[in-house]
Amino acid sequence: MQVKMMRIETTKPAEISHLSKEQQLVWLMEEYGDMIVRLAYTYVKQKQAAEDISQEVFISCYNSLDRFQKRAAYKTWLYRITVNKCKDYVNSWSFKHIHYKDYFSSILMRGTSKDSEGLDREEKEIIFKKVLSLPIKLREVIILHYYEELSVNEISSLLAINANTVKTRLHRARKQLKGLFEGDEIDG
Repeated sequence: MQVKMMRIETTKPAEISHLSKEQQLVWLMEEYGDMIVRLAYTYVKQKQAAEDISQEVFISCYNSLDRFQKRAAYKTWLYRITVNKCKDYVNSWSFKHIHYKDYFSSILMRGTSKDSEGLDREEKEIIFKKVLSLPIKLREVIILHYYEELSVNEISSLLAINANTVKTRLHRARKQLKGLFEGDEIDG
């Protein structure tokens, strides 16, 4: 099946219900594709695996699009699919036994090579590397809250955990990050 790539001029998810299934998928990919890849990368820490998971997410989305009940936003629905696909991948044999070395800054950190922007970019890369070093349960709430700008309640719903658990994990993650940065200051 080939889908003609066309720019769908709409910004509201409610406005895509009249489109064909293929056009809806194209809109969702354009709107949320980069976010899905970034979220997947926070779990798997491998660019190629994150892109593969993103493709799987959109295949699942396409297959389930006509059953989507619109009780949640498309964004939340896609995040939920992504988190589940990532957890499946992280628990798979290939993830546990094969280690890749990869660098993801091309998607996460975009910018020009100006000195001031370069320094800011370097700082962001250092921070992101520290975030990636956190345990998965702490890393996922930090990424969703600070990078994807989801509220505590949205994260709670997405991960199917209590809002207080999200707050606790955010607190613990911040505390661990603070310790990581303070350790760098002592060493450097």
